Amino acid sequence: MTHMPSFPITQRWPATQPEVLQLYSYPTPNGVKISIALEELGIPYEAHLVTLADSDVKSAEFLSLNPNNKIPAIIDPNGPDGAPLALFESGAILLYLAEKTGKLIGETAADKAHVTQWLMFQMGGVGPMFGQLGFFVKFAGTEIEDPRPRERYINEAKRILAVIEKQLDGQDWIAGLFFSIADIAIAPWIKALSFLGAEEMLGLSGLPNILDYVERFNQRPSVQIGSDVPIARPADR
Repeated sequence: MTHMPSFPITQRWPATQPEVLQLYSYPTPNGVKISIALEELGIPYEAHLVTLADSDVKSAEFLSLNPNNKIPAIIDPNGPDGAPLALFESGAILLYLAEKTGKLIGETAADKAHVTQWLMFQMGGVGPMFGQLGFFVKFAGTEIEDPRPRERYINEAKRILAVIEKQLDGQDWIAGLFFSIADIAIAPWIKALSFLGAEEMLGLSGLPNILDYVERFNQRPSVQIGSDVPIARPADR
C-alpha cells in the first residue's frame, strides 16, 4: 500500500503509476542529476514537470514536499521498512538512491567516503559558484555595474575547474576508476557552462581532462535519456 494520496503534491501532480518512484523536477543541472541516476540504476519512476515559475515551486502543493521551493524532490513509495519516503535536496536524493541499491557509490567504506567527498564538493562548491557565475554573466546580474562580483565568481569557477582538471589526471571518473553519483552531480554543471556562455572566459578549451570527462559522461545511455527528463516545452524553458 503506497498511501500516495496522503501527499498533497499529488493533488496538483497526480501519480498515474503510484507504485513507482515519483520525481518532481525540471531539466536543470540539479534536476537532471536524479533522472540520470534513476536511468543508470534502472529504477522505475514517473516524472512530473515542475517549472521554475513561482506558480509551481512556490505553490502550496510543492512546498508540502520541499519547503525550500527548489527542484528536484521525490516520493519513493517503497522507502525504508516499506513506508513511503519523501525527500528533497539533490545530493541527499543521490545518496539515498545509491545506498538503497548499493550502486554508484563503490564497494568499500573507503569508496563511499571518497564518493561522498566529491558529492559534497559539488553541493557546496561547484553548484553554488557556477550558479552565481551564471547570474552575473547571463542573467539579471549582468546589469550590475560594479565588476567585482562578476570577477569573483569567474575566478572562483576557474579555481574549481582547476581542481577538477587535476583530480581527473590519469583517471576516468572523479572518485577513481568507477562511475558514481559524484560524476552525476558534477558533470551536468560543467555542461551548463555552455548554456551560460562562460566556456571561453573560463578557458575550458585548455582543460583536456575535463573535456574528455564530459565526452565520456555524454556517451552513457543514462545521460542521453535522463538529460531531458522531465521534458520541458520551449515555453517552459
